[in-house]
Amino acid sequence: MAELVVYTDGASRGNPGPGGYGVVLIWGNIRKEMSQGYRKTTNNRMELLAVIVALEALKKDGVPVTIFTDSKYVVDSIEKGWLWGWVKVNFKDKKNKDLWLRFIPLYKKHRIKMQWVKGHASNPFNNRCDELATQAADSGDWLVDEGFESGLM
Repeated sequence: MAELVVYTDGASRGNPGPGGYGVVLIWGNIRKEMSQGYRKTTNNRMELLAVIVALEALKKDGVPVTIFTDSKYVVDSIEKGWLWGWVKVNFKDKKNKDLWLRFIPLYKKHRIKMQWVKGHASNPFNNRCDELATQAADSGDWLVDEGFESGLM
C-alpha cells in the first residue's frame, strides 16, 4: 500500500485569537489542500486540529501515513507517549482534551508516523500549510471552535 504524506500547520492571531489550520495531503501524484478558520482558538488547538482533519479525510483504514508538522506539542505528545499518560489520568490539568479524544480513534485506525519539521524554513509544503493556515485565520470566514469557546477543552 502506498504511503500518504501529510503536511499540517496551525496559526492563531493572538493566543487565543482568530486561528486556522492548513493541510496538504500527497498521495503519489495527487495533492489536496484543506484549510479552515476559527473565530477564537489557540495555536496548539489549530496544530492538532490540522492533523485530525487530515486523518478524517482518509477513506480507508490502515493507511501508512507520515505527518510532517512544525508543532513540537503535537509530535512530542504522540511520539514520546505523553498522550497515553494523559489518557490514564483523564487529561487532568491538560488542555485540548476534546481534540485529543477525537484524535485517538483516528490514530488507532492507521499506521501513523509523526515527523517534526522546522517551521518557516525551506520546506515548500510546510510553508504552503503556513500560508493556508494564516489565510484562514485572517479570512473572517470563521467557524466556532466549540471546544475552546465552551471552556470544555
